[in-house]
Amino acid sequence: MRKNLKRNIVIAAVLVFVGAAVYLNWSYNSRWGAADAAMAAAEDAYMAEAENDYLETSATMGGAVTSAYFDKARLTRQSTRDEALELLELACADTDVSQEVIDESMQQISAMAAWNLQENMLENELLAKNFGDCVVFVSDEGVTVAVPAPMEGLTDVQVAQITEAVLANTDYTAVDLNIIEVKE
Repeated sequence: MRKNLKRNIVIAAVLVFVGAAVYLNWSYNSRWGAADAAMAAAEDAYMAEAENDYLETSATMGGAVTSAYFDKARLTRQSTRDEALELLELACADTDVSQEVIDESMQQISAMAAWNLQENMLENELLAKNFGDCVVFVSDEGVTVAVPAPMEGLTDVQVAQITEAVLANTDYTAVDLNIIEVKE
């Protein structure tokens, strides 16, 4: 009975996190108001131009290589989390483990769900700040952000944008932030 109660609590916690993410997304989008036709057309034109610029840059600077890096990093992050989640679920389902192990496993599952939400939120915010692609990894140790960078490296403004996004959306400090520059 107690095991089911704890599982239900974890499920409820995950649902609360998902509900919070939906609410934050809704509130973020609703504060900008409705778009008028002229603004939407201007944004569409700007996005088409930006996409053409990105494709031209990718073709000349090896963008396929950096895109492959980010795709592989996302896949590695997801498979690592899936394996860890599977192990934690097995620990919770084992009838021979102590309640302490079950509680710790449930806490880790909740933490992983929260990290996943933070990662998605940060990636979306960085994409909105004109980073062509990025991968964010949140853990107990801190936040790692991988972003594409020109050969000369990221500018101070770009580093400040990444730092501000992480500090605003997590409980971590700048000391806990690791920025990886993926050279294009």
